Amino acid sequence: MDEKNFTKVNEFILLGFTADAGVQKLLFCIFLIIYIFSLMGNMTLISLICADSQLHTPMYFFIGNLSFLDLWYSSVYAPKILMTCISEDKSISFAGCLAQFFFSAGLAYSECYLLAAMAYDRYVAISNPLLYSQAMSPRLCAGLVAASYLGGFVNSTLITSETFTLSFCGDNVIDDFFCDLPPLVKLACDVQESYQAVLYFILASNVITPTIFILTSYLFLMAAILKIRSNQGRLKAFSTCGSHLTAVTLYYGSILFIYSRPSTSYALERDKVVSVFYTVVIPMLNPLIYSVRNKDVKNALRKMLNRAKFS
Repeated sequence: MDEKNFTKVNEFILLGFTADAGVQKLLFCIFLIIYIFSLMGNMTLISLICADSQLHTPMYFFIGNLSFLDLWYSSVYAPKILMTCISEDKSISFAGCLAQFFFSAGLAYSECYLLAAMAYDRYVAISNPLLYSQAMSPRLCAGLVAASYLGGFVNSTLITSETFTLSFCGDNVIDDFFCDLPPLVKLACDVQESYQAVLYFILASNVITPTIFILTSYLFLMAAILKIRSNQGRLKAFSTCGSHLTAVTLYYGSILFIYSRPSTSYALERDKVVSVFYTVVIPMLNPLIYSVRNKDVKNALRKMLNRAKFS
């Protein structure tokens, strides 16, 4: 990397949402509550899956890893957001911005791949339930999760190295609450076609390709469900896919809205709201999505509470 690109800007200023002190305090309280619920929800779900032997299945193995990703994903953003809301010092160092960008991108891309692996898991469970445990062996499940992490952070390394070798021509004010791609591209003065090509490659490999894989899996899955003769069996099959489909729709919908447009069409004020949704709100919602209508998780939680009560 060219050193001169790193010395032009030593730090960035995060504007956040508003300069109004009263609104900032209100936002601090809201984000703090969301972050606490996100930590509690994901840690509880991980603990239940580890502690209850009935949840030691491929589906819950993937759900546990999704909660693990969401736990760290929200922690990459929330502490800095909270500090930006209450502190007069809204700066973040160049190295801090780079680290936040790298880990947030790596975790986000890993989640894209993991959601695709979960779609395949649901297809196998419904299309071939008798051989499900054999087809989704522990070795295969671990391999899919490891590949998700590897693919996510390899692509994160690529986009981070390409983004932070851009020249930031003196302007260091980021009109956002964290170091994200759209506001950083707005500050760069040498965005070339080669960089745009890298962006499209990242979008295709981390979002569009998993989306196509998920849609294909669900087409085959729907065909398998329609072959089930009993209405009760069909409803049960649909219910096992509902949680995953909800999580995929929320996550991929917000990601595609932000990153599937050319940099010239970025509208930072509008994108801030969507960014809040997928960086802070979705990690809190996922544990609820996978537990509210899930009898196995409810039973595991009831057992844990009873053990805590008696102890």
